[in-house]
Amino acid sequence: MIFLKVLRIFINRFNSFVSVCDLWFLLGKNRTMVNFASLKIRGKSNFSIHKDSFISFGKNLRINNGYLNNPIGRQIRTLIVVKKGGELILGNNIGISSSCIVCTSSISIGDNTLIGGDVCIYDTDFHSLDFALRNTPEDNHNVVSKPISIGRNVFIGAHVIILKGVTIGDNSIIGAGSVVSKDVPENQIWVGNPAKFVKFVSNEI
Repeated sequence: MIFLKVLRIFINRFNSFVSVCDLWFLLGKNRTMVNFASLKIRGKSNFSIHKDSFISFGKNLRINNGYLNNPIGRQIRTLIVVKKGGELILGNNIGISSSCIVCTSSISIGDNTLIGGDVCIYDTDFHSLDFALRNTPEDNHNVVSKPISIGRNVFIGAHVIILKGVTIGDNSIIGAGSVVSKDVPENQIWVGNPAKFVKFVSNEI
């Protein structure tokens, strides 16, 4: 049992090292915009970053993967995809757990924001909304993408989905399992599918 525990820890740390190396090689010209000195990746993350995109990661970015690092995310790896022309900006002191971020236009996340296990953030529809085009070569030319902006001190609960064009204000909270398709003002709690206003944030939550 002790041997297996030590082995799991070793594999976890090895995967962390591999993830950081993968990110370093993929970033290319964006390498100077990532604070590697304070970057902490626990477990194996997956990255797909186009050379003609823009990336900026602030200080103390923490990315957790797998049940050893966050049981809520189970064995899910964090996946960060930035397509050609996409712009992904992460502020300081952000925590991400076993989540998926797909950026084709622009996604910005403010300082001190926590992103719970298995959260999905998509700034695109991925496919055309016209059924006649969806299974044709024209599909990719009719996809709608809109920027996402998430403010500072935001808490996004587990299994939340945030869709294109959404702005979430500072200090707001999104309840677990919610689907966010509309703007969330600052200092508010939204919950549900679709997410709706529940109450204002206070120190007595």
